[in-house]
Amino acid sequence: MRFDVVTIFPEYLAVLDVSLLGRARREGLVDVHVHDLRDFTFDRHRTVDDTPYGGGAGMVMKPEPWALALEHVAAQGPAAPAEPSSAAPGDRPVLLVPTPSGERFTQRFARELAEREHVAIACGRYEGIDERVFGWAEELFEVRLVSLGDYVLNGGEVAALAMIEAIGRLVPGVVGNPASLVEESHEDGLLEYPVYTKPADWRGRAVPPVLLSGDHGKVAAWRRAQQEERTRERRPDLWAAYDSED
Repeated sequence: MRFDVVTIFPEYLAVLDVSLLGRARREGLVDVHVHDLRDFTFDRHRTVDDTPYGGGAGMVMKPEPWALALEHVAAQGPAAPAEPSSAAPGDRPVLLVPTPSGERFTQRFARELAEREHVAIACGRYEGIDERVFGWAEELFEVRLVSLGDYVLNGGEVAALAMIEAIGRLVPGVVGNPASLVEESHEDGLLEYPVYTKPADWRGRAVPPVLLSGDHGKVAAWRRAQQEERTRERRPDLWAAYDSED
């Protein structure tokens, strides 16, 4: 699977060389390419932003550097069609644009993207990217504006790191034990159950006896009950959606 990230701070993505994703890159399971948006400018100041039409605070990222960068990214993909505009939406690379005004990025979304060959991420800064870029980019990409949550970051790089990790860890072979991907938060609409390890008694706090019983049926039932209780208490929004499906 290939990721392409366009940013004005390419050094921000250096953390992708460590941990499981770093190993996955070295083993060829995940391919990550980082592009400096300023490489697609032509003035001596390598300008990527300008004042907003209509006035207001801040600066807006100019469309032309983005168009040139995204054309370059689309041409590098593993299945770049000769005529991108004629490709079916499912055959085009996905372009993720982190923005507080986007749709919520979820585990289900991550799992869908893990089945794609090519995902690009456009990391905006300042007041964001000129809106016209998104409509234009639909000729080359399946464009998805996404948000990690209801808060604002300084730029898209943190979101890009989070999304690459969430998607990349679902690629077969990246996580050593595939079973660990099944029994975790959000996979079935619930939060994960609490986990414990040795010693059985630590500073006067004991592991729940059922986990020491050796009865797999009782352990499974206890874990399910814990998932439901934890979700009901911590995430009533998830619980409402889960409960309505039963």
